[in-house]
Amino acid sequence: MLTETTLTDQIAAGRHDRLRILICGAGVAGRTLTQLLRRQGLHPVLIDKAAPDAASGYMLALMPLVDPTFRTLGITDAYRDRSTPLSRYRILRHTGSPAREYRMTDLFDRYGDYRGISRGELLESLDATAATITHHTIVTAIHQTPAATTATIQHATQSVTAEFDLVVVADGINSTTRDLLWPPGDITGLDTGWGGWVTWADTDSDPDLGEELWGHGAFLGTYPVKDRLGVILCGPRDRTRIGPDEFSHRTRAGLTHISTRTDTALREVATNPEKYYWPLYDRRCARWSLGRVVALGDAAAGFLPTAGIGAAMAIESATVLAGHLDETGPEQITRQLSAYERAQRPRVQAAQDNSRSLARLMFNTSRAIAITRDIVAPIIPISAALRPIRRLLDNQPALD
Repeated sequence: MLTETTLTDQIAAGRHDRLRILICGAGVAGRTLTQLLRRQGLHPVLIDKAAPDAASGYMLALMPLVDPTFRTLGITDAYRDRSTPLSRYRILRHTGSPAREYRMTDLFDRYGDYRGISRGELLESLDATAATITHHTIVTAIHQTPAATTATIQHATQSVTAEFDLVVVADGINSTTRDLLWPPGDITGLDTGWGGWVTWADTDSDPDLGEELWGHGAFLGTYPVKDRLGVILCGPRDRTRIGPDEFSHRTRAGLTHISTRTDTALREVATNPEKYYWPLYDRRCARWSLGRVVALGDAAAGFLPTAGIGAAMAIESATVLAGHLDETGPEQITRQLSAYERAQRPRVQAAQDNSRSLARLMFNTSRAIAITRDIVAPIIPISAALRPIRRLLDNQPALD
């Protein structure tokens, strides 16, 4: 588990390590890397700008890319206990009626588990091994020399300056730490112009079924996690400004077929106070490493949720980075970061490209396109849409 520790105590614990490492951000990527480095005998300083009780909930689909990492960390059983199998996937027509259902086990069983989990449960799974953290903490300045990186770290009213061999930027898609060093032109992204509300519903009689309604001007997704359904209802941002209640009502009015699950999901978006709005855009760094500083996870490549692979790629990237740091000394850091980026950035960007392609298919406002898509979608096997992800699974890096 993560134990709240003072910043000075964290820095002192790693002072004599083979590598002195600062990890900015305790999300999926940052926690994964922290736990992997602790298995190497290191004591990375882990900081996060959020409070310890900050909300950590939305739904994730984790592909078998994560299995080797979880085996290494010894958390496979904890992960399986906190998640649920994603065995089936169903597309609904823009009218709400079923178009086609697919067996996901046919696609993924030979690779490993494909499971649904809430982000909070995933973070708790990653916390199975003891580690330390300091919350309410950000980096306000970074200065690099050929020999080391000096970071100024702000915690409440206390400012601490410390020297590190490596700084890992893992504080999310809108990383403030990344903005201290990366030129603005190095950060690009795709803005879909859409956004939507994420909330929760009670589980139903199909706890292994993910379902998506591809409408014209609206998208509704429901995804199982343990004992709950994750729900997202989105549309063009100029239309969702009317608010969740009215947008849910208008989406419902456009359907001729409303299943029990669709009804429940629309009702939860309209009335559940436990929801938040997610603008759907991504981010991409033209380069991941600058000297002794490296971007990781969403800070390096923040995904659209359309392919359900962003969290898995963050976990894989953290594992590949940890492998490059194993038995590495301070004088080898820049060379190892370059090797890590050459190996992993093409994989991540290929997955991100697939998410972008799916977004263009799923998010549209044309009724004519929606009708055409309804006709074509049942004919095309899902393996065709997920072919880029299958290639990633067929060519996984050696992580065990």
